[in-house]
Amino acid sequence: MVPAYIPNPVAALCGGGTPIDFCRNYTDGRRILGNGKTYRGLICGVLAGVLIGLVQIWLVGTYHWDLPRQTILSVTLLALGALLGDMGKSFIKRRLGKERGEAWPVADQYDLVVGAFLLTIIFDPAWFFAVVTLPVLIAILVITPVLHRSVNILGYWIKVKKEPW
Repeated sequence: MVPAYIPNPVAALCGGGTPIDFCRNYTDGRRILGNGKTYRGLICGVLAGVLIGLVQIWLVGTYHWDLPRQTILSVTLLALGALLGDMGKSFIKRRLGKERGEAWPVADQYDLVVGAFLLTIIFDPAWFFAVVTLPVLIAILVITPVLHRSVNILGYWIKVKKEPW
């Protein structure tokens, strides 16, 4: 799951530039995604997630670390899925009239999990169901909000984020 946890903070660090929605509005008159979702953030975030996944693959293969077996496909799907989940949440937030940075408990914490899981289930279901067992799922559900909050507070302290959530 580490390849899914890395992309969002890296996207925040590296973001800026052209918004993915090209500043266009949806049929409701609101932005499709908003300025917080940029091509630079997407590319950097996915690359960082894939890179950390490749490190995991290397550690398991070289040092026989007891980590979930990853593949290049699984780390790519987890990394991309995490950011697609975040974008999906942003799309829904805009439809609900929520502003960029406005807190949306639960959705803010689990969007990356939903996106990563959905993309992986669609394109690599054998890997997903072999690795994401019930104990692993429970661990992810418990760890994710704590990790999310901690990283966001850190991002706020170092002035990468305007809000600590």
